[in-house]
Amino acid sequence: MATKLMPTDQIVDVLSHSPQRIATAIDGIADDLLASHPEPEEWSPLQVLIHLRACADVWGDSRIVRMLDEDEPTIRAVNPMTWLAETEYRTVPFRSSLSAFTAQRQSLLRRLVALQPGDWERGATFTGGGKPRRYTVWTEADALARHERAHLKQIDRRCELL
Repeated sequence: MATKLMPTDQIVDVLSHSPQRIATAIDGIADDLLASHPEPEEWSPLQVLIHLRACADVWGDSRIVRMLDEDEPTIRAVNPMTWLAETEYRTVPFRSSLSAFTAQRQSLLRRLVALQPGDWERGATFTGGGKPRRYTVWTEADALARHERAHLKQIDRRCELL
């Protein structure tokens, strides 16, 4: 059974609060602690943030923005973890990375808050990894918000221990 999509205003709310929620969680914590590994299999707050940045690149810039800028594009699906390997995000200190994430998010939000209801249905065909699939701005923004919400809880939990 498919998950019901969040209302668009809720998606915008989640996405708009993410950078500040991270900033609040890390307040007073040194960058070296934010990069520390609590357990071998657990991500540090820095690892979570760079993962969120890669997801924002892939879902926000590569997918949502293209759907808004082009009519029904065909987009080769890229895994955010694969994309991360193409970046230098792992070498960027936490607060600099958060600043870049915040700027990118503000750019995406400017686009999303300006959408008319029908614009959320703009879509693309995604190829790679099986049968081509059609997704919309709404489905991709919903996926980004849900995914991010889970990782924000992860940052909160880890920072409470630091």
